[in-house]
Amino acid sequence: MGVRLSPVTTEFLQSAPLRIVVTQRLEASREALFAELTDDASTWPQWWREITRASYTGPGPYSTGAGRSVSLRGGVRFVESVLVWDEPERFVYRIEETNLPGAHAWMEEWLLTSGQGSGTTLRFTMAIEGHAALELPLQAVRPMVMRSVRQAMRRLDARAHQAR
Repeated sequence: MGVRLSPVTTEFLQSAPLRIVVTQRLEASREALFAELTDDASTWPQWWREITRASYTGPGPYSTGAGRSVSLRGGVRFVESVLVWDEPERFVYRIEETNLPGAHAWMEEWLLTSGQGSGTTLRFTMAIEGHAALELPLQAVRPMVMRSVRQAMRRLDARAHQAR
């Protein structure tokens, strides 16, 4: 497929040279949002438009250790491993392999916290280490990536409301 990335641990979420963090308050419950994030990976393209295909790579039930395959617009592909599956609070996966040149390590986290009243605060963190040829362009398009994540979060919220 491409390049095998470094098997970083969850500490990488704080220490990565490039971190993109988006936090948004949503109306749906943590439980409903977590279910939308984890139950069926094939639904991700329905709420995150940059994803063209996503699936778990083995038989269910899924939890920590599950593998995933994800394809993005433009032909970028990822093979991922779920590192943390703490329902309904935290979902973390690490990119194991990609065809994206210049990547050394990549991890993403979805953190769901209840606030006062109803709803959920959802924080998404994308942590990346790579060649300057990857990190510099990603820094430049950071606002577009953040906008894409916010739009995906709103669509995820709408799906979670419909599922109730």
